[in-house]
Amino acid sequence: MKVFALGSALALAASVGLSAQQSTVKEKTTVDVKDGKDVKVTGCVERAASGPGFVLSRVESGGTPTPFYVLVGEDGTLANHVGHLVEIKGKATDVGDDGKVDVTTKTKVEREHGDDSHTKTKTRIEGATDVPFLGVKSVKMLRETCS
Repeated sequence: MKVFALGSALALAASVGLSAQQSTVKEKTTVDVKDGKDVKVTGCVERAASGPGFVLSRVESGGTPTPFYVLVGEDGTLANHVGHLVEIKGKATDVGDDGKVDVTTKTKVEREHGDDSHTKTKTRIEGATDVPFLGVKSVKMLRETCS
């Protein structure tokens, strides 16, 4: 009976140890505009109303009037310019254009006592889009306020 109780206690302790393993999930998503047209526009950088990211509002350009762009790439730089009037150079896909937008997500699961796993998913948006995207190549602050 003592052996059975000792065996049960060891099995219970081992199962508690297995459930206590920790894992860390790291995810990185990048969005790139492909086959867009090169543009230089001015406008105000704002945080996206829904979800992460940024938009350029009050857009002024020499070409087709676009009221806003969803900004992709350079999120770290854009965060420093929220509320600023900026000039942005990059590649744009306007509503109805045949540009391409690639969304790539890399996920890494690190396990404390096990093998890590890696996944990569890529989605391409082609053809006419409902939203104009601007792949940011450079940002230049023109004024500290948008007004």
